[in-house]
Amino acid sequence: MSTKKNHLRIVPHIEPSHSVVFDIIQRDFSNDTVLKIGRFTDKVPSLDRITFKSKVVSRGHAEIWVENDQFYIRDTKSSSGTFVNRTRLSLANQESQPYALSNGDIIQLGVDYQNSSEEIYRCVKMKVEINPPELSKSLSSFGLNSFKTLRNIASNENTSDTVDECCICLYAIAPFQALFVAPCSHSFHFKCCYPLLQSFPGFNCPLCRSYADLNANVAIDTDEVAQMLKSRQIEDSCHNIPSSSTNPTLDKVDDISHVHLENLALSDNDDIVS
Repeated sequence: MSTKKNHLRIVPHIEPSHSVVFDIIQRDFSNDTVLKIGRFTDKVPSLDRITFKSKVVSRGHAEIWVENDQFYIRDTKSSSGTFVNRTRLSLANQESQPYALSNGDIIQLGVDYQNSSEEIYRCVKMKVEINPPELSKSLSSFGLNSFKTLRNIASNENTSDTVDECCICLYAIAPFQALFVAPCSHSFHFKCCYPLLQSFPGFNCPLCRSYADLNANVAIDTDEVAQMLKSRQIEDSCHNIPSSSTNPTLDKVDDISHVHLENLALSDNDDIVS
């Protein structure tokens, strides 16, 4: 049996409104790991379970596992269904066949209950990232150049004829402006991106669609940053990487439309309980 570890990162799928935001979930899988998903009542956290505070999610809703280094998901007899890229895996209260997951797939647990605006009655949508690169190892020439450009703007120095633009308003990014820099290194006017921050602490970059937790730990020593930048410069020099190299991102996935259920049948005691 293979002992290879496969890494899974699960992030919220952010939509213009009514998105359920949860902490980023990361797990290492071996071929005997099974991750259970649902609305469990356990008060003690468990690495083999992830839970959501939504009443349209069953206590035992779905499970994810790895077989021969391939991730799979199946619905485990949930009432309101499990969807992958808009496709429902099985009928209500029926276990589904295994479904092979790909990097960037969108998983939806349940459906919105009667268009409720309350988070506890909304479905949970998440994006899966399979074996994503570590941030410390994915610093691109684009990210390095963006970092240098912002330092020049902050010090009111213009060492290049290149002027970056905010992709939202298409006006220049200039000194004395309030700016927002996403973890993917894309920069915007704070005024322009403010509407995108309504799902705080979650942030979905409008350019590369990468998801970030804005509450993530930022404790890092200056020496470590300097070493990171120096290592990247040496690597770029050795490989002759052009400065226009773009930042590698995950595959873009289209947004999933909300699945509305006007008359959700409360047929079991597992879901929609007071």
